[in-house]
Amino acid sequence: MTDRFDISAVVDASPRTVSSPHPSRLDDLPRLARDPAFHGMTATQFLGAFNDNLFKQLVLLICLDLGGAARGGFLQMVAQGLFAIAFVLFSGFAGFLSDLTSKRTIVVLAKVAEIAIMLLGMGALFLGAVEPAWMLPGLLAVLFLMGTQSAFFGPSKYGILPEMFRGRDLPRVNGMVQMTTFAAIIFGTALAGYAKEWFQADLWVVSAMCVGIAVLGTATSLWVRKTPVAHTGLRFRLSSLAINAQTWNMLRSDRPLFGVLLISAVFWFVGGVMLPAVNEFGRFQLHVGDGRTSLLASCMGVGIAIGCAVAGKASHERVSFRLVHLGAWGMVATLAAMAGLGLAPLSVAALEWLARLDLMLAGFFAGLFVVPLQVFMQARPPEDQKGRMIGAMNLINWIGIVLAAGFFGLCTWAFGEQAALARAGVDAPVSWTFAVLALVLLPVALFYHPREESLE
Repeated sequence: MTDRFDISAVVDASPRTVSSPHPSRLDDLPRLARDPAFHGMTATQFLGAFNDNLFKQLVLLICLDLGGAARGGFLQMVAQGLFAIAFVLFSGFAGFLSDLTSKRTIVVLAKVAEIAIMLLGMGALFLGAVEPAWMLPGLLAVLFLMGTQSAFFGPSKYGILPEMFRGRDLPRVNGMVQMTTFAAIIFGTALAGYAKEWFQADLWVVSAMCVGIAVLGTATSLWVRKTPVAHTGLRFRLSSLAINAQTWNMLRSDRPLFGVLLISAVFWFVGGVMLPAVNEFGRFQLHVGDGRTSLLASCMGVGIAIGCAVAGKASHERVSFRLVHLGAWGMVATLAAMAGLGLAPLSVAALEWLARLDLMLAGFFAGLFVVPLQVFMQARPPEDQKGRMIGAMNLINWIGIVLAAGFFGLCTWAFGEQAALARAGVDAPVSWTFAVLALVLLPVALFYHPREESLE
């Protein structure tokens, strides 16, 4: 007997099997390597994630330029918050639409909308070159529209996977989708810093590249397999704008699913703080340029991509919560190490290389952590609830990211260059933010131990 509180009490003691819809139809599908729909979906979400991260990182770096050490963190917080608010406002309704309409239709329409939004982004940057005062408001408006487009894309992107693939293939599918998503984050984030340096006087050229990528992503979305409507005749209610009563009832009656949803929100809260924290660490603590700062963030993406691929392979047709446990402890350790780097009496070059290695390891453990959670939330709900479940997941995750924007603002105030502690003569490096994130994840590592579940 133990007196330690175990959060896994929210998880059913009895093991379950999570099955996919229409097993007879799905059993006739080709192997993943020969399935055009798999490659089409993978390419579509890769290109979309690349565009999002290229443009968003470009805007965040512009915020640092405009705000400097005093206000750069605040402007980053505003930009991150606007992007996240769109998910909070629209994820619930997007989940409702994805069950009412074929998810493939929404995927294609969302990619067409991405072309229009990237054109607006190009216009904002071009206008900013003529009238600098208009640049930031225009870019922030485009960020909000990007978040809106992604909010509608997300439930269909993830909800369509159990409709297109066998349940036993979902860990590998999610591992590949997550791996390529974070590979897109790597390349998009890294390219943003270098592209900003290359095209400093003509930043609209970067957005023109984004338009071309959106066009290519729209073309690959046409390869996605057509899927039937999940819930014909689903009626709209006011609660469909958030989490409807049927989905709430499902979550209340399924404690493991509700527990995974909450843990996922904690993960994305931490992720929402990490990117701006790494940006500030590079620019204001290491004092390196945009390219090398973006490279730091990209190292984290490299680790996540590898971790996602390993998690998909290691799951063995199961939802492996052991990987979640290992990932949680790994993130706690690597975040604590990042905080320690801020106090290490080393040269900038040595600190930069150690930070790259540590962030890569942090990303690796994050990949192990997130894939089983994602698979569980796709496979567990009934077939006619999957889209709304993903909508609920996006809503809760992005509430976490909105809170993360405010939390990062507090950390900037506490640990930034203009912090009260610094004015009092006390050293409070930006890297202390990573120590706070390690403490946020520590209860998850200590107390979250759900049971393994098999997939059919």
